[in-house]
Amino acid sequence: MSADQTIDHDSWNYSPAKLPRQSKIKLGRIHGVLPFTGVRNPGFRSSSSHRVWMTYRTIANDFQPKSGIAESAAEAAVAHELLLSPLLYDLQFQPLKVYLRPGDRKGPSYTHDLLATFVDGRRTLIFVRNSDSLQKPRTRRDIEAIQAATPSRAADSMIIVDAGRYSRQRRENLFRLHEAIQTPDPEIDDIVLWTACNHRSLWLRRDLFPLLDLPQKTVFKSCYRLIARGALRANLDHVIAEWSRVEVAS
Repeated sequence: MSADQTIDHDSWNYSPAKLPRQSKIKLGRIHGVLPFTGVRNPGFRSSSSHRVWMTYRTIANDFQPKSGIAESAAEAAVAHELLLSPLLYDLQFQPLKVYLRPGDRKGPSYTHDLLATFVDGRRTLIFVRNSDSLQKPRTRRDIEAIQAATPSRAADSMIIVDAGRYSRQRRENLFRLHEAIQTPDPEIDDIVLWTACNHRSLWLRRDLFPLLDLPQKTVFKSCYRLIARGALRANLDHVIAEWSRVEVAS
């Protein structure tokens, strides 16, 4: 292609350049990390969608880190939110492939996004899709076909999650909350929570800093862990920083 035929996507044509799909990224073995076990690897390079690689810990794996790949930022946010729950036993990415035409393994198929197993034994398949798509009749028909093709033994239920519920800031906050709980410190958390409960004029996160004889970064991270476990409340659709409004959960 000559220079005068090249479309400049930086100076005037601001839409993403349409590029050919690249090969999938395959993770090699990582010392101390369990491998990705999904039936499909969604980790191909894309100029239009956001794939997320992450490590996570669950009771099922004795809290040993395991690799997970989410097909979208919203799917990763749903996973992060589930991983904050003390009721979660296991989480699987891309856990099951179903064929939409019975007996036709060469026809159209669908791979479920997530499978959450809870400590009481309940198993829930999770379908994540953006708001616009969920409004379309075709998507509703697709969901019905997927539900019909999924064997009853695969899970106890299937839920539909609207990705529109997860704003960019909520996704970022869920990521930070998940990161914070990877380094637990229950003793510090008890001190910070006791102080928050007994400080009647608590309004902002920074109000806790002068009340505690602890480094500010230690209090900051403890607040993240307390928000993650539901002991403190904050608006996850806003930036959680020192000027953020926080309150003790009732």
